[in-house]
Amino acid sequence: MQYLKNRWNSAGGYREVLIIAVPLILSTATWSVQHFVDRMFLTWYSPETIAAAMPAGMLSFTVISIFMGTAGYVSTFVAQYYGARRYHRIGPALWQGVYMSLIGGLVMLGIIPFAGPAFELIGHSPSIQQHEVIYFQIMCLGGGAYIGSYALSGFFSGRGKTWPVMWVNAATTVVNLVLDYALIFGYWGFPELGIRGAAIATVIAGVFSLLVFFVLLLSGGNDRIYHTRKGWRLEKGLFVRLLRFGFPSGMQFFLEIAGFTGFVLVVGRLGTASLAATNIAFNINTLAFMPMIGCGIAISVLVGQYLGAQKPDTAQSAVYSGFHLTFIYMASIAAAYVLVPDLFVAPFAHQADPRGFAEIYGYAVVLLRFVAIYCIFDTMNIIFCSAIKGAGDTRYVMIMTTILSLFVLILPVYLALEILEFGLMVAWVFATVYIILLGVTFYIRFLGGKWKSMRVIELEAQVPKIRPTKLGRVAKL
Repeated sequence: MQYLKNRWNSAGGYREVLIIAVPLILSTATWSVQHFVDRMFLTWYSPETIAAAMPAGMLSFTVISIFMGTAGYVSTFVAQYYGARRYHRIGPALWQGVYMSLIGGLVMLGIIPFAGPAFELIGHSPSIQQHEVIYFQIMCLGGGAYIGSYALSGFFSGRGKTWPVMWVNAATTVVNLVLDYALIFGYWGFPELGIRGAAIATVIAGVFSLLVFFVLLLSGGNDRIYHTRKGWRLEKGLFVRLLRFGFPSGMQFFLEIAGFTGFVLVVGRLGTASLAATNIAFNINTLAFMPMIGCGIAISVLVGQYLGAQKPDTAQSAVYSGFHLTFIYMASIAAAYVLVPDLFVAPFAHQADPRGFAEIYGYAVVLLRFVAIYCIFDTMNIIFCSAIKGAGDTRYVMIMTTILSLFVLILPVYLALEILEFGLMVAWVFATVYIILLGVTFYIRFLGGKWKSMRVIELEAQVPKIRPTKLGRVAKL
């Protein structure tokens, strides 16, 4: 008991982790609810729309993730500047993320014309392809807003002030879900737009989030302390450092999402039932996974702050505190996936065609057992990956994600399904092994301790101390 009491109250202990993590967990939980309900509405609407939404949504998010990971890495800069008490550098760091989001938004607009050929190449059925193209193109229109929101949220999360992030994301989720219901089914005088309506609702919600974050951070008080207005200029050195550390983080984010996107796209060639069941299993998993992302962000923030304050041992203590908490949570969720799978799958069956959903339901229940296995190791993946990224060890994370994604997930699944003609379960075995290896790899890197000596912020110029001499002159110490 005494150990738990000490661990609760100490620097880097459970209490400190939870103070930062709880609002972020609630924030990411709202994202989980948003995606869960969005997919549920599309399941009610038609099997083709739910089958199309996941591949198209993941493909658009795969491209966005490069820029989200890069621009969002400003939270690490904010955390380390905050820990070092160099508050005037926080605003300039934040604005570099804004400029990166503008670049990302332009890239997303540029790929819209390629949606048709891309999904034709993927080879899903024509009815699904049509929905995929519509959803993808509209999602690309809102890419810049979502990247910008992610970057601006770093102003709050990097300082450990995470409640504003939660409230903005909660409000964004409400906007999205209300518009989802109205635009998918055509209620309250809105047109019935199906999957097109789901995409439009998501884009509008993203713009809403961006505007609210801008209003909050540009207040006079924030500008006076953190230079959130004064620091608007593009700083070449700072922008290059954001690219140096943030781009590998963005690439890691991209490669991880791309791996699962490729997985979903290949599985989609097995048929609508296999694809829909995979989509449902992944969406159910977000109920556990996204809150854990919130805890991962908290760990990254604490590591950044304590390294900025030159306290690496306290940073390590915070990481283990976060791991203990998330492991208990994920183990509980994993048990529920195995023991009461109907609790998670049943909402998707509501108002769906019973005959068309029967095969999907059978697959989904089995796939949740795979999810239960790998989500335990996903705890290691998220927490220890977040820890070393919070220090600046992003290049290693990118390299290992590239290797494992290519040689454990993408190529083996393609060979198993397309060449050897194995079924859905073999594909999910590879996905499970991939996540297990990610978790073990990042834990080993964390144990190596190289991250403790890393920093992303520039060294502060040292002013030499002086002392008077007996002759009244001064001498440098």
